[in-house]
Amino acid sequence: MTIRLYDTNARQIRDFVPLQPGCVSIYLCGATVQAAPHIGHIRSGLNFDIMRRWFEYRGLRTTFIRNVTDIDDKIIAKSAEQGRPWWSIGYENERAFTDGYQALGCLPPTYEPRATGHITEMVEMMRGLIERGHAYEADGNVYFAVTSFPEYLGLSNQELDNLLQPAGEGETGKRDPRDFALWKTAKPGEPSWESPWGRGRPGWHLECSAMAHKYLGTVFDVHGGGLDLIFPHHENEIAQAKAYGDEFARYWVHNAWVTMSGEKMSKSLGNSVLVSEMVKRWRPIVLRYYLGTPHYRSMIEYSEEALREAESAFARIEGFIQRVGELTGTAGAVEPAAEVPPAFAEAMDDDLGVPQALAVVHTTVRQGNSALAADDKEAAVARLAEVRAMLGVLGLDPLDPHWAGDTGRGDELNGVVDTLVRMVLDQREAARARKDWPTADAIRDQLGQSGLVIEDGPQGPRWSLGPR
Repeated sequence: MTIRLYDTNARQIRDFVPLQPGCVSIYLCGATVQAAPHIGHIRSGLNFDIMRRWFEYRGLRTTFIRNVTDIDDKIIAKSAEQGRPWWSIGYENERAFTDGYQALGCLPPTYEPRATGHITEMVEMMRGLIERGHAYEADGNVYFAVTSFPEYLGLSNQELDNLLQPAGEGETGKRDPRDFALWKTAKPGEPSWESPWGRGRPGWHLECSAMAHKYLGTVFDVHGGGLDLIFPHHENEIAQAKAYGDEFARYWVHNAWVTMSGEKMSKSLGNSVLVSEMVKRWRPIVLRYYLGTPHYRSMIEYSEEALREAESAFARIEGFIQRVGELTGTAGAVEPAAEVPPAFAEAMDDDLGVPQALAVVHTTVRQGNSALAADDKEAAVARLAEVRAMLGVLGLDPLDPHWAGDTGRGDELNGVVDTLVRMVLDQREAARARKDWPTADAIRDQLGQSGLVIEDGPQGPRWSLGPR
């Protein structure tokens, strides 16, 4: 068994060899909590949730760190704009992110540190960088000197002479305009902390380097995040951490974006789709299917049509599970298989090839449906066990307790609707028994116009909600 991952730094797929046998350590850049999350934000957490689940399926005990950036320029700007304390905005949106992760079935991280809880570690790192000649103080700010670190820009593969470094307001006293801020001197009314260089606050990049060092040590396995973080954020993290003396991350893994009209989903572009609103319109498990089943390095172009296709595809999986449940008495009594099918494992080992792995799921569902049609209960149950094992790895097993009651369209009325539909289906069965086919067909058509799909099987007719 060899897991392979695309390493952005190496620009190729590499065999994954964990630092410690039997263990894996992951640091994922998490939320900057200036606003509630859209589905593009949550995609990153979901992709790395699938990575973590696969590592753990393969027997690797995983330490998963996902930070919260609860102080930065955007949060301070929102505070001034809304006339609210910065910490109030940060905590409200941190809760919104947590709710979004939970709604889409992401496992909680091992630790979820906040930047503001680690100022001491950041000050210590800055001291070390200044002592080693990689950083300097100017006007109460502390900057990293990029020319002091020859490996700078190795991740993003840029030329230093062509670099345009993003700069924030008030960043004065730089020796080189390409240097970036580790510490920003306090402005009147802004949040600040004590430091040897006066009151101020940390730079965004420094926060992650310090927290990764705190929780994972001087070297760890995987650093993850979205493609947009490669530069400047991850490039600057590498410079800080390695100049400080850390070996830092051994593999760099980046997920692609969710786009709308070809552009990255972004609050600033006004094209974001908030998770809190999406889960009111779509079942969370369907959203997970939609966001989690494309390859993590492939862009997802958002559309309602694509979501409906995902809903229909997942309904086919659920329909098979439900039919086996009717055959056995309860589908939940069929435990997941101890191992996933070899073709599924091969796909997941190859850079988390979820689309190819999902094809194995649907093939197994078709085999299970054929077994049901042939009244081969044993084979149908065996296929369900395999399907549950595979869906469990993807976080998509509808029989998992997390998804209990996740029908998304009025579950509290499900029993009432079922009783009413059964009454109508009984009338249809009575018409069929007396060979009154026009009446039986008319009833079926009327139910179809109401959004219900009727399937006739050995155990009698069954209904389900049709696609939107």
